[in-house]
Amino acid sequence: MHKHPHPDFGVYLHIPFCEKKCIYCDFYSLEKMEHMDIFISQIIKEIKYTSQQSQQYFRPATSIFFGGGTPSLLSATQMQKIINEIHTSIAIHPNAEWTMECNPGTITLDSLKAYKDLGINRLSFGIQSFHQKELDFLHRIHSPMESIEAVSLARQAGFDNINIDLIFALPDQQMNSWKKTLEMAIELQTEHISAYSLIFEEKTPLYTMLQKGLVKPSEEEKDADMYAYTIETLTSAGYSQYEVSNFAKDGYSCVHNRTYWQAKEYIAFGPSAHGFLHNKRYWNYRNLIRYLEAVEKTGKGEANVEELNAYNRLFETVFLSFRAEGLNINEINTEFNIDILSILEKEFALWKQEKLIELHHSIISLTAKGYALCDELSVRIIASLEAFLGQEWDNQGYQEDESEEEDTIVYTLPILDV
Repeated sequence: MHKHPHPDFGVYLHIPFCEKKCIYCDFYSLEKMEHMDIFISQIIKEIKYTSQQSQQYFRPATSIFFGGGTPSLLSATQMQKIINEIHTSIAIHPNAEWTMECNPGTITLDSLKAYKDLGINRLSFGIQSFHQKELDFLHRIHSPMESIEAVSLARQAGFDNINIDLIFALPDQQMNSWKKTLEMAIELQTEHISAYSLIFEEKTPLYTMLQKGLVKPSEEEKDADMYAYTIETLTSAGYSQYEVSNFAKDGYSCVHNRTYWQAKEYIAFGPSAHGFLHNKRYWNYRNLIRYLEAVEKTGKGEANVEELNAYNRLFETVFLSFRAEGLNINEINTEFNIDILSILEKEFALWKQEKLIELHHSIISLTAKGYALCDELSVRIIASLEAFLGQEWDNQGYQEDESEEEDTIVYTLPILDV
């Protein structure tokens, strides 16, 4: 599998179009496609401009990730235009991971072959469940058979690095149902599986249903049992857990995910996309029209930017890496000039005794038991760091409150060559 020396450097592109929005999803997306061509021309302009302005901070990209929305709604010709600009404007590592998120209901063998020819070498299918009733509840547009067919078509097209996303702890979901979904996932023998507990995110239809009493969350105990079963089952099937919700066969952990969790740099394009470059976090407008107009006026879709101080960088590095492959004691101590083992001595001693963490080659990582308590352990770590440093983590959510309804306004940009 692809290996490259650190530090990794990522590229994220947000494709904001969906055939149908899922009730649980709080990622920015639109069900109407009329601005797709102008979006493609503007994201190309943004890539070009960012490269001209910031190339001195770039390193060869080790991962390029097309997320969304549903990137597989783009034709191969549309994808090619974007990919050509990426190659023109950004140096790419020869073994870079090129991931594309796909909906099983939006692909064919021909489209997958075309994406493969363009250099996409990793697919991520939003499958979520292998039960039609659960898919209907989530408002997914595909069937269980289409999910199985999608993985089969991807293999025929030559893909040897495939992820599938799954969701558990749905309202009224029984353990037996989740077991069957996991069994089918394992049977497909994909290289990577992401398994998430359903979250009721604000501003989603699912959250509104919760507020109206139309659905009830899964009981905490049942959720915990499903999560423990997931870890045990996937680990037994040859997948290693390398983050709270992510499992990979040897050598197939997602480079893009790891870039984010190790607090490495990545650049981002498209509406609502977030990036981190040269010690600055920035985020684009969470509204297609605002984004398109910003790119037209300034060359970039940036809504805001924040320069991170040393304290915030430390908090983010510790928080993100602890949830994934673990705290690299030597790297953290060297970069931030602290002794983190000494600061967290009491916590680590207790957690080691309770078999929640383990120390291996100066990496402190969570055990399966620890992952189940990850949120509370992370909060405890941050609280201890804040107390020691006398500094609070200024952890903004970076959420733009732009109403998606604004996307219905008349398009006012000058006509562009698309």
